Amino acid sequence: MTHLNAPAQGSPDLSMRIEYWRAYPALSSPDVRHYGQPVALVVATTFEQARAAANLVDVEYAGAPGCYDFAACQDQTYAPDALIYGAIPPDTSVGDFDAGFDSAPVRIDVRYSTPYELSQPMEPHACLVVPHGEDLIVHVSTQIVDAARSSIVRTLLIDPERIHIITPYVGGGFGSKLRIHAETILAALAARALRRPVKVALTRQQMFHLTGLRPTSSQRVRLGAQRDGRLVAIAHEVTMHTNPRSDFIEPTAATTRSLYAAPNRLTSHRLTPLDLPRGEDVRAPGEAPGMLVVESAMDELADALGMDPVELRIRNEPTVDPEQGLPFSDRQLVDCLREGARRFGWERRPATPASVREGQWLVGYGMAAGIRGHIQVPTTAQVRLAADGTAVVQTDMTDIGTGTYTVLTQVAADGLGLPPDQVRVELGRSEYPVSMGSGGSWGAANSSTAVHRACQALREKLVAAARNDVRSALHGLDPAGAKFSDGIVSIDGVSEALSEIVARNYPDGVAADGQTPAMRDDPNYADYSIHTYGAHFAEVGVDADTAEIRLRRMLGVFSVGRVLNAKTARSQLIGGMIWGAGAALEEDAVVDLRSGAFVTRDLAQYLVPVHADIPEVDAVVLDGYDGKANVLGAKGLGELGICGAGAAVANAVFNATGVRVRDFPITLEKVLPGLPPLDD
Repeated sequence: MTHLNAPAQGSPDLSMRIEYWRAYPALSSPDVRHYGQPVALVVATTFEQARAAANLVDVEYAGAPGCYDFAACQDQTYAPDALIYGAIPPDTSVGDFDAGFDSAPVRIDVRYSTPYELSQPMEPHACLVVPHGEDLIVHVSTQIVDAARSSIVRTLLIDPERIHIITPYVGGGFGSKLRIHAETILAALAARALRRPVKVALTRQQMFHLTGLRPTSSQRVRLGAQRDGRLVAIAHEVTMHTNPRSDFIEPTAATTRSLYAAPNRLTSHRLTPLDLPRGEDVRAPGEAPGMLVVESAMDELADALGMDPVELRIRNEPTVDPEQGLPFSDRQLVDCLREGARRFGWERRPATPASVREGQWLVGYGMAAGIRGHIQVPTTAQVRLAADGTAVVQTDMTDIGTGTYTVLTQVAADGLGLPPDQVRVELGRSEYPVSMGSGGSWGAANSSTAVHRACQALREKLVAAARNDVRSALHGLDPAGAKFSDGIVSIDGVSEALSEIVARNYPDGVAADGQTPAMRDDPNYADYSIHTYGAHFAEVGVDADTAEIRLRRMLGVFSVGRVLNAKTARSQLIGGMIWGAGAALEEDAVVDLRSGAFVTRDLAQYLVPVHADIPEVDAVVLDGYDGKANVLGAKGLGELGICGAGAAVANAVFNATGVRVRDFPITLEKVLPGLPPLDD
């Protein structure tokens, strides 16, 4: 199958605000937009036959010039209309930044660069499509079931009822599976044409060109402060790569807008079009590269002031959101900073860079703050009680290894007063109530809120039924005092088994739906600035001869509202911190400027942290409850662990060596020339 014989397909509707639901045509044109783009699909009855046949395909190309060099193409940079999802303005301005910056007695004006990065989940992207009459059963690893279904429907120009998505367990995604990609469309096209099941799996090398990447960026940060450390001006200006035919804009400077107080402020985002794969969401899109840079620049300001980096941040703590002027729903950033400093032993931090040696190793401490907005998205869940008193939770929400099954079991069990082993959670099918799936740290809090509300609606139904049932021990009692516990419903000391109420009144079972509204429909999100917060601390050792960098320990202290499950929360935060360390020290997708190919397109050359790279890592979550976020008081936390983590590592490298690297990742050749001379 090539563009010459592939079926007609729908085109992406660019008016759709969130792109995951758009059509994603494949083999629809003879034009090759970037290196690695599929130009043909070969289907055979065995894997070996398919690979052998694919190698026999002869492709002729008509060459055309391409632009692959980010630095060389800056003359083509332009301003976007909006940032990610079309909901965030690309530029903001408060006060008079230029005047404020020029008047500041202490000024930092630095430019940092971040590389292309990729999600690269351990589980490669793959899809199995099984025809069933006129229907297609699609087994695909996707983070958002409804988006996958919509994208396939719009691409194949097919009745939505004919597409059935099944993805009970996703595996790793990290943003790369928020939308479907070419392998899913190709499998669906071939299965429909052949009337046989078709499986398409990407190789690891293909994933580097076909599943999206974090854009490379150049970021300028300017900080103007009084000599006591109080900021009078802050600017964060970002330029990143994009594909000329399909914009993707990370909100890299967006979190800077809410982080520190300063009367004069400026943020901006610009795009440079390159003939490379388009950018897509990579875990903590925008916040991860933005916090990496801003928190490194804040460390530079602390060094210029001769001030403790923790104290500098506390001194610039805002009382309201600095740009929106809104009160914070709940903000414990200072508590995170102080508790982290206490637990880490920050008082032992070397005050002078490159001043502490342990044998061959230069030792340094670094820290950084973290912030990430909490996102509320529309989510629906249904909870059904059977006559035997067992409950089933259904939603098309997904589990990407974050513990969705566990958390929703807990919420439903608590909401209905049932033991957890009497609750069954069913996820990841397009026939279930629609959610926004897992991504953007929105999954657990939003799906849990929907399940909680479904349980609340069920309780009201059951208590009303019992109160009006003359056969019930609860007949005529005030429902306001009803309590559900251990499968029993009790009012004023009178109790009855939950199963008995259901069996008498709803012999076929009873169900209720619960919803979480979109942010735009919840007044709290217009009246409050709602975020999560953290403080990162890191210790590194740097070999005085070779500049080899070894992370020794990391600590993160976080404020995320109510924690739904302590184990899964800690695991997510530690995973994010490790991701941040990788961004600071290792991850770097290198482009061949002759062809636009990524030359580091396997996990031997595109480095990510492995066991030997990561020593003691600890994550601590402060007690909290943010009632403005939702009824459970919980907020998303998975990506918060990344935000600022890399900067803490980078700042520790500076503290150890006195070398400030502004071109990430921090590698040997960038540190070695600036190392202090060895003692005799």
